[in-house]
Amino acid sequence: MALKWFQQASGRACVIGLDGVPHSMLVKFMEAGVMPRFKELAARGRMTSMTVSLPEISSVSWTTFMTGRNPGEHGIFGFTDLHPGTYKMSFPSFRDVRTDTIWDRLGSKKMRSVVINQPATYPARPIHGALVSGFVAVHLDKSIFPSRYLKDLKSANYEIDLDAREVKDDPDALFRALHELLDSRRRALDIFWDEEQWNLMEVIVTGTDRLHHFAMDAYEDESHPQHEAFLDYYRAVDSFIGEVYDRFAAKSVKSSDAENFFVLSDHGFCRTEREAYMNTVLAENGYLKFTREGADALADISEAATAFCLDPARIYLHRRGKYPRGSVSDAAAPGIKKELKALFESLTHDGKPIIRHVFDGDEVYSGPEKSRGPDLLLVPHNGTDLKGRIGAPAMIGERRLQGMHTWDDAFFMTLRTDLLEPSDRFTLMEIPGKILKSLGVDA
Repeated sequence: MALKWFQQASGRACVIGLDGVPHSMLVKFMEAGVMPRFKELAARGRMTSMTVSLPEISSVSWTTFMTGRNPGEHGIFGFTDLHPGTYKMSFPSFRDVRTDTIWDRLGSKKMRSVVINQPATYPARPIHGALVSGFVAVHLDKSIFPSRYLKDLKSANYEIDLDAREVKDDPDALFRALHELLDSRRRALDIFWDEEQWNLMEVIVTGTDRLHHFAMDAYEDESHPQHEAFLDYYRAVDSFIGEVYDRFAAKSVKSSDAENFFVLSDHGFCRTEREAYMNTVLAENGYLKFTREGADALADISEAATAFCLDPARIYLHRRGKYPRGSVSDAAAPGIKKELKALFESLTHDGKPIIRHVFDGDEVYSGPEKSRGPDLLLVPHNGTDLKGRIGAPAMIGERRLQGMHTWDDAFFMTLRTDLLEPSDRFTLMEIPGKILKSLGVDA
């Protein structure tokens, strides 16, 4: 029966996401023999570096990936945001995504998807197939659709994520948790692979992101005590990729289906050297003012404030009509943005510039949700992790994480060489259309 269904299906595709894995790191690991299976696949297909969504964080990038739309359309601009018309912080969820997903588009063609550990999909909502939410999923029972899979996943000891508090400063616990998470993804694949009659299988590995945040020094320094453990984890990731591909190719009835194999990351990564606090910059230059001394939240912002920053480096004008005490008029906005752009471009530390790019939100975003987005977006030079912390006594502070996200140096690899022409300007938003095209569906 299953074989008959696969013969009638309109093609199959398999996607592996490696959260936060840089293109440059993969090239190094392939050359060093750390990732032989991935090297073999990349040699058969094509791989490119790419830029991702702004800001370069997982909630935004993975939402862009699953919708094929920019934040001005899908409506997710960060892990946190201000509740409209207030200064109260909220956490956008899957309910807040304003456009359909690639799984919805496949579902409209009666094609089924299995999506495992996709960040920014909590709480799980119905799709034509099965969905297991990833970070920042809180409760497993709200992370699974359809709910009939909850029992199987619990029996398999499925884990959503590691506990950062337990592993951040304990390398041995970190690597044990990372390998267990990877095995957890294997167990989930075992549950869904033959049970669901799928056209698209997607699984995201988020342990790579956690590793880089907590142990990037071990990658950079070959004499580091955990350097070999870092490499061993990537050897395990390489085996995982090879296992999934072998399983996919073996089950592909049509030889062309076996080429519909895709691997990607949602952003790059580099080592953190310091943090830089953009609200401190705004305050020191007269753009951000508060109603009281020692304020540490936007609830105390003054009518005299003209701009503020939300993590990681989203600059918002304090616009009249948009915020309760906003004072910036539409007429004044272009001039203030010009001033701020010059200010941020002038920032230096130890004689070196901090900001690599200042993007205007009007140039980055398009769509009905654009007005909810930031006015400016800052991309730092590697090593300086920009933050929206309020009340920092100086612009520069010590790092809290060993690794930081980068806007560029993400990667995309596919065996479908006809879908990836060599390009220096490849972006994350192009990927969903290529996956859908491989299944004969318009983007």
